[in-house]
Amino acid sequence: MSNRLNTERSPYLLQHAENPVDWRPWGPEVFEEAKRTDKPVLLSIGYSTCHWCHVMAHESFEDETVAQAVNAAFLPVKVDREERPDVDAVYMAACLAMNGSGGWPLTVLLTPDQKPFWAGTYLPKDQLLHLLRKAARLWREDRAGVLATGDTLTAHLQQEGQTRPGTPSRELVRQAVSQFAQSYDERWGGFGAAPKFPTPHNLIFLLRYAQLAKEEHAREMALHTLNNMYRGGLFDHVGGGFSRYSTDQHWLVPHFEKMLYDNALLALAYTEAFQHTRCPIYGKITRRTLDYVLRELSGPQGGFCCGQDADSDGVEGKYYALTPDELAQALGGVDGLRFCQWYGITPEGNFEGKSIPNLLGQSQFDQDPEDMAALREQMYAYRLSRTALHRDDKVLTAWNGLAMAALARAGLVLDEPWYLDAARQTAEFLAEKLTTSDGRLLARWRDGDAAHPGKLDDYAFLAYGLLELYSATFDASYLTRAVGLADCLLKLFFDGERGGFYPYASNGEQLLTRTKEAYDGAMPSGNSIAALVLFRLSRLTGEMRWREAADLQLSWLAGAAEGYPAGHSFAMLACLEELWPTAELVITAQKPPEELRGFLREAPRLGLTVLVKTQENAGTLAALAPFTKDYPIPAQGAQYYLCQGGACAQPVDSIPELKIFSEQNR
Repeated sequence: MSNRLNTERSPYLLQHAENPVDWRPWGPEVFEEAKRTDKPVLLSIGYSTCHWCHVMAHESFEDETVAQAVNAAFLPVKVDREERPDVDAVYMAACLAMNGSGGWPLTVLLTPDQKPFWAGTYLPKDQLLHLLRKAARLWREDRAGVLATGDTLTAHLQQEGQTRPGTPSRELVRQAVSQFAQSYDERWGGFGAAPKFPTPHNLIFLLRYAQLAKEEHAREMALHTLNNMYRGGLFDHVGGGFSRYSTDQHWLVPHFEKMLYDNALLALAYTEAFQHTRCPIYGKITRRTLDYVLRELSGPQGGFCCGQDADSDGVEGKYYALTPDELAQALGGVDGLRFCQWYGITPEGNFEGKSIPNLLGQSQFDQDPEDMAALREQMYAYRLSRTALHRDDKVLTAWNGLAMAALARAGLVLDEPWYLDAARQTAEFLAEKLTTSDGRLLARWRDGDAAHPGKLDDYAFLAYGLLELYSATFDASYLTRAVGLADCLLKLFFDGERGGFYPYASNGEQLLTRTKEAYDGAMPSGNSIAALVLFRLSRLTGEMRWREAADLQLSWLAGAAEGYPAGHSFAMLACLEELWPTAELVITAQKPPEELRGFLREAPRLGLTVLVKTQENAGTLAALAPFTKDYPIPAQGAQYYLCQGGACAQPVDSIPELKIFSEQNR
């Protein structure tokens, strides 16, 4: 018998639509009913590719005894954290405050006023039943105590985020690098002990800092980590792409779910490494990661789906782990043995009696043996025939913004036109399916249905993706759209007095708290990416409103980062663009010159922003960047106008002349 989730579109909610627990989706009517019936609310938050969410569902939410205990004394509510990151953020903060740690599934007990009085994560069935019975008794017999707990915790949460302004400085940036060095794993790469998360923005920051500050150890930390993440089982050596994190110190055994945002950010990190080093292996890893995204996560009507499950047939990692016998069956004896020897597949196994393919034992991991690529394709086909992965097929605006950025950047740096085409198609999908007629964003699309007003991450991540796409194509329509989104960010989300962006809009549903988030977790915070967007717009357009907002935002971020700037690495990326020398290049021509892309491709041009003015886009640029109005467009060739440190040079008419000037003035 279906419950009240059966009309939802979220794959996670639909996974629970047949539970005997009478789940409801999040909405104001739930809390009105809770007040009317005088019941507390059981809130359960997760996502469809979450292994422990599945475990708790099978153990508890499909169980009649649990369902009776829940339905009798509580109003049960299910939330997909990927659809409603705002709701998740509020109650994850409560869990962290109560326990010092969090995760999913997130289990929270609320008063009818949405105030949390208990929070935790996965609970086995017997512990959940004990909690439910105790909470129901306390609700009946000690209501005042329960309400007092909710009031105290809510007051604490509402005080969070009162950040004092700080001063962006090179010293703050150096502190971040020092903190990374203190937790760096010299042997295996990465930071801290297991479990290890890739956190690609940390590595991008270290690579850029290394170049700007001439700091070799920062570069070594980043590259060694990138190498070992690829060598281990975190990378899917058969099908490409990365899992979400490693459960061990040496990146061998992952938590097998694959997420769009991880692979987009990791593609950005490996693209960055390729451009800094020109080592072919980093280009290869980028391609194999983006090819995985295009092959496995592309939606049937456009856009990219959220991710793939860790489980197959109810078994975590079954899809990925292999045995020598399977290799012999799929490839034959000789080729199967070669594959096993190269990828460390043994009779003993390295994961529950089977083997996760890896290159940890190969010192020449960057050199494929002959025909190994073809053997991987054969194994990929075999694996598909053996079992299947569940795919969460909803399309999220924020995550697609990151994918667009990765595809655009890799398309330019690796000279791969199809990646640029995919980025353009993603931009068009988001414009058509997830943007309203007045330019506002919606957060989720699935099966023809777009829903939920866009949050900070939707606007910030998409604006970032559009700016990367503009920088790769010089199509001014993408710059126009980025400016429109930034306008919405300032109007709907920004604290114009103290700085910082709120997680949801001022005209949207108002939750228990509206705390600004600065910390960069598995994904960068919307506040950090918004800062980078504002700084780039200020330099691309010359408009003071962007500069003023960027300065206020970076001051707020610097205050939030004090004490632990390493936890704010994307904000530190914005600091790099503000605190180290920058340059602005305006090019006038009948069309973007071909030599320009080679110039941008051959080496990192950190701190350089580029505008290309043509007859076709002159009017658009005059509206966006009024200072370009008086730049003449030559009938033939191109003119290059370079400004550095507030001083502009005479225009030159070729890249070689421009390179000589820019190198002399670094």
